[in-house]
Amino acid sequence: MAEPHVVTALIRKRAEIAGQIEHTQTQLRQLVIDLDNLDATLRLFKPDIDLEEIRPKPLPPRHHAFKGEVSRIVLSALRQSDRPLTTHDLAQHVMAGRGLNTADKRLVRLVGKRVGACLRHHRNRGLVQSKRGPETHLVWWITRSMA
Repeated sequence: MAEPHVVTALIRKRAEIAGQIEHTQTQLRQLVIDLDNLDATLRLFKPDIDLEEIRPKPLPPRHHAFKGEVSRIVLSALRQSDRPLTTHDLAQHVMAGRGLNTADKRLVRLVGKRVGACLRHHRNRGLVQSKRGPETHLVWWITRSMA
């Protein structure tokens, strides 16, 4: 016989997934309505337009950040830390803060490069400092004027 806590957890997970499906279907319906309205408006201005020739624009990857988002997470993590952090530590903070899979090594490397670029930018502006830490990794901390 199944354990009651396992069944409860599975029921809760099923309800969560069903809710996500309903939410996604609602979003899809709204997008279809918006597209139909846009098509009708286009036809008002250009009745002979061939809408099939308009290719869909691909979405940016999920790991694409909004402007300033990485900087905000990195600087916040440095402010809250009581010790200098490595670029890898900060990449983990960014991924956790954005809900990305921290077990995906390729994505960790990509985010690490972006975090490194962000840190170099802020170092050049005097907001953060770095030095070689253990295992030749750079460790970063926020300058006193920013804390």
